[in-house]
Amino acid sequence: MDSASLLRRSCYLFVILMGLVSLFADICYEGARSIAGPFLASLGATGAAVGIVSGTGELIGYVLRYFSGLLSDRLKNYWILTILGYAINVLAVPLLAFANSWQMASAFLITERIGKALRTPPRDVMLSYASERIGRGIGFGIHKALDQVGALIGPLMIATILFLQGSYRVGFAAMIVPAVLCLLILFIAQWAFPRPKDLESHTPRIHKEGWSKKFWLYITAICCFAFGFVDFPLIAYFYAERHLVSEIWIPILYAIAMAANGLAALFLGRWYDQKGISILIYVALASAFMAPFAFSHSFGIIVLGVILWGIGMGALDSVIRAFVAELVPAEVRGEAYGLFNMCFGIAWFFGSVLMGIVYNYSVLGTILISAFSILLSIPFLIKIATTEGET
Repeated sequence: MDSASLLRRSCYLFVILMGLVSLFADICYEGARSIAGPFLASLGATGAAVGIVSGTGELIGYVLRYFSGLLSDRLKNYWILTILGYAINVLAVPLLAFANSWQMASAFLITERIGKALRTPPRDVMLSYASERIGRGIGFGIHKALDQVGALIGPLMIATILFLQGSYRVGFAAMIVPAVLCLLILFIAQWAFPRPKDLESHTPRIHKEGWSKKFWLYITAICCFAFGFVDFPLIAYFYAERHLVSEIWIPILYAIAMAANGLAALFLGRWYDQKGISILIYVALASAFMAPFAFSHSFGIIVLGVILWGIGMGALDSVIRAFVAELVPAEVRGEAYGLFNMCFGIAWFFGSVLMGIVYNYSVLGTILISAFSILLSIPFLIKIATTEGET
C-alpha cells in the first residue's frame, strides 16, 4: 500500500476516533438537553426563563469560541483546549442530578456549554486537517453522523429511565458512564495522533490581511439562519405546557431529530463535496417550515417538524463547518472557526431570547420570526453560490 493510501486511512481513523469521542459526549449532553426544558419547568422556570437560559448558554459558549480558537492558533497545540473542554463539557451533566433550583440547574447547563466552547474550534481545526484528503464534506459528515448516534442514544436512555419510573435526576446521574468513555477515547486519539496537522496534504503559509468579503457574507447568511433556529428546549417546553405528548415522548422526539441530524450530515456532506455551498439554499428553504410544523397540535406534523429541525442541525454541524475551512488559510483556521462561531452564537442568543419572550404572548409570533429569519439567509447564500472562487 502506498504512502498516500496510508495517509488517507489515517485520516479516516482520526475522523472516526473523534467521532466516537463526540458519540459518547453527545450521549451525555444531548440526553440532558432532551429533558432540560421540562426539568427547568419542574423546578419553577417560566417559558421566558427557558428561552433566556438556553440563549444565554449558547451566547456564552459561542462567544468563548472566538477566544478558544484564537488561543489554539497561538499555542499551536490543539489538544490542550480540546481535552480541557471535553472534560468540562461531559462532567457538568451528571452534576445536574444535584440541582435543587432552576437557577442552579441553569448554571450547570451553562457550564456544559462553556466546556463545549473551549473544545469546538481546536477540534474542528484538527478535523479540517484530516478531512482535506478525503473530502471536507464527507469528513465532517462522518464525524457528525457518529456524533448523532450518541445524540440518538442519549435521549433514548433518558426515555428508558423515565419509562422505568426513574426521575430526571437519575437520568442525569447515569450520564457519568458515557462521560468517562468519552475522555478515555479522547486520550487514545491524542496518543495516536499527537500532530493532526501532518494529516493535511498542504498547509501553505498565507499572510492574513483581514477576512475576505465572502467570509463575512457567509457569516451574515448563517447568522440569519441561526437567529431563526428555535432551540429544542423551547419546543419541548411547548409540548409539556400544552400536554401534547407524554413526558416519555419528549426525549423520543428529540432522538428522532438526532437521527435525522446524523443522516442529513452524511447525505449533505457528500452532496456538498459534489455540488458546493449551493446545497444550503435548499436546506434553508426546508428549515423555514421547521417552526410552523414543530409548534403544531397534530402529532404527525410535530414529528415532521422535529425531523426538519434535525436536518437543519445536521447542516449546521457538517456542511456549514466544512465550508469555513475553504475560506481561510490554515494558519488562522482556529481563529476563523472561533469568530464564525461567536457571530453565530450571538445571533442564536438574540433569536432565542426574542422568540422565548414572544412565545409567552404568541406562539404564532415565534413561528413567524423563525421562518422569516431563516428565509432571509437565502439571498446571501445565493450570492455566495454564484461567486464561487471569488474573495
